This record gives sequence, structure tokens and C-alpha cells, in this order.
Amino acid sequence: MTPRRLPPPLPDAALVVCSLFDVWVHFDADEPLRMGFALVAASALLLRRRLPLLTFLLTLPSVLLSDAVFAALAALYSLASLTRRRVMLALCALAFTLSDVTRWPSPDVNLLGTSTLITLTYTAAMAAAPVFLGQLVQTRRDLSLRLTEISEARDHEQLLTAQAALSKERAQLAREMHDVVSHQVSLIAVRAGALQVGSRDPEAKEAAATIRRLSVQTLDELRHMVNVLRASGGRPTELTPQPSLADLEQLVTGSGIETKLRMELPEDLPPTVQRAVYRTVQEALTNIRKHAPGAAAAVCLGHRDGTVRVTVTNSAPTRPGLPLPSSHYGLVSLGQRASLLGGTITSGPTTDGGYELCLELPATGAP
Repeated sequence: MTPRRLPPPLPDAALVVCSLFDVWVHFDADEPLRMGFALVAASALLLRRRLPLLTFLLTLPSVLLSDAVFAALAALYSLASLTRRRVMLALCALAFTLSDVTRWPSPDVNLLGTSTLITLTYTAAMAAAPVFLGQLVQTRRDLSLRLTEISEARDHEQLLTAQAALSKERAQLAREMHDVVSHQVSLIAVRAGALQVGSRDPEAKEAAATIRRLSVQTLDELRHMVNVLRASGGRPTELTPQPSLADLEQLVTGSGIETKLRMELPEDLPPTVQRAVYRTVQEALTNIRKHAPGAAAAVCLGHRDGTVRVTVTNSAPTRPGLPLPSSHYGLVSLGQRASLLGGTITSGPTTDGGYELCLELPATGAP
């Protein structure tokens, strides 16, 4: 438990009051100049946090001219607790000692006398006490800050360890889902498709179609879940949002291609269908940007008789294309996705030198 600290004005006010009491104890009406310097020294303590060296220098005349030394000792402590310049601290302690011993004007002072040496030793010890105490407070403050930094670093290390363990568990879970669950769901989809084709019973055909549709949707969801689990670089609780029809406008706007978008699709399409539409448009715009620089594009999305139709057409390129690396798996992947959802993808050149990509798939996500 951290102890409560007093607000800074309260200790400062207490020091000023103690200094004024010291002035009152040594008050001499016949020496107004000395008392004036003593009052200045007491008031200067209000500056000890912001200007510790100036505060100490303002208290020295009081030590030289009077017996009121409390303000100078308090200023010396403040300076020692706020600065790391030890040579300066030694000089300030020496200045306090000489000022307290000489006492201006003191024409009869014998610096080599025994009593003077005893007084000098006592005064030097008195000046060293606030210096050592201030340095001790400064060291304690530095250690406290260091301990806080170590504690924060330890907490951060524990967080990183927990995140690494969680990432490892997520990767293991992704492997299990990919190797076991996805494989079994794929077998279910294949067997259901075979049953749908080979059975003569209408009810069995309908049941097989339902099983195939649900298994295909489950397989697609599993695939995206595996991708999320394998994703890295985010917080453990952050899931990358999957694209939907609502993101198409932003995709088209950010493509850097002059594109006209016409979308006439219902908003309640299954997430698997929405992702297939989004990925198709994304791949088409990517290919246009690669292979038809300067071309304009048109994206048409429609829905008729339970079928979603997506057409992406581009005009002839106006600039020569650059030889960019390509894996040539984009359209193949789109075709596989469409096939899983019971749809088809066709593509080919147009008569005006452009290109057209067309996706058709059931609005339910499976045949």
C-alpha cells in the first residue's frame, strides 16, 4: 500500500512557519537589517522546489548576519534532494559553514583558535546533515522509480508470455480444425452430394441436399475460423472482421480504378455468399489493376430466381501493362469457392479488348 503524501503547499508552509519562528526567537529590534534578511530567507523557502539553488543563495545573508539559520538548512536540504551535482553541494555546504562561523562583522574572530575550530567542526557537521539527508531522499526516490519500472517490465513480460502461450494454443487448435474437422466435414459434403445424385427417393434427395448445403457452409466457416486462429500481430482478443456486402463500396473506392458499382442484392444473404461476392470483386479489381492499367471497370451485382449474379467488366487498357509476378491461383481459388457453394465462374475477353468475369451461385449458398 502506497502511503499518502501531503500536498506540496503544506510542507512548504510548515517550513516557512518554522523559519519565522526561528526569526522571532532571535529577533533584535536594534538590528532591523539583519531581521530583514532573516525574513527574506524565510519567505524564500516558497521557491525551494522550483529554484532550489536561488533559494539557498537568498538564505545565506541571514546566516552571515544573524543566528536564524533554519531557513538556510531547509534550503540546503531541498537543493541536495533535487540536484545530482555533488561538487556544487559541497561548495554550498562550505559556504554555509564559513558564513555561520565568521558572522559579519566579526573583527575579533581568531580562525586558528581552539574554540573557533570546535565551532567550525560543529557547523560543518550541521551543514553536512541536510546534504546527506537530501541525497538519501533522492536515492530513495530513484529506487522507487526503478522498482516501478521493473514491476511494469515484469508485468509486460508476463503479458507477452501469456500471449505467446495463447498464440501457441490457437495455432494448435487451427491445425486440429484443419486436419481433422475440415476433413470430416468435407467427407460429409461429398457423401451427401453422392447420395443426392444416386437416390431416387425425393425426401432422401432433399435431406441429402440440406446436409450438403449445411456441411458446405460449415466448411467455409471453418476455413475462415482457421485463418483467424492463424492470424498474428493483433491482440489475443482481436478477431479480424470478415468482409461483407457492406464493405464493397469501400473496396471499389479504394481500388484506384474508375469503377461504376451497381448493387441490387438483398441484405439477408448468407455470410458465405457475401464473402464469395466480395472476394470475386476483389480478385477482379486486382487483375484489372495488374493487367489492364488505365482501364475503366463496371461491377454489377444482381439477384434473380434465387441466383446471385456478379459481373465485373473492364474496358481495354490505355497503358502498357507491367510484368508483375502472379501465382495464377486467384481465379482457381474463386472457382473452387464457387463450386463449393454450388455456383460457377466464367471469364474471358470482350469484343472491345476488355475482359469480363462472371460469378453465379445460389442465394442460399448451396444447390
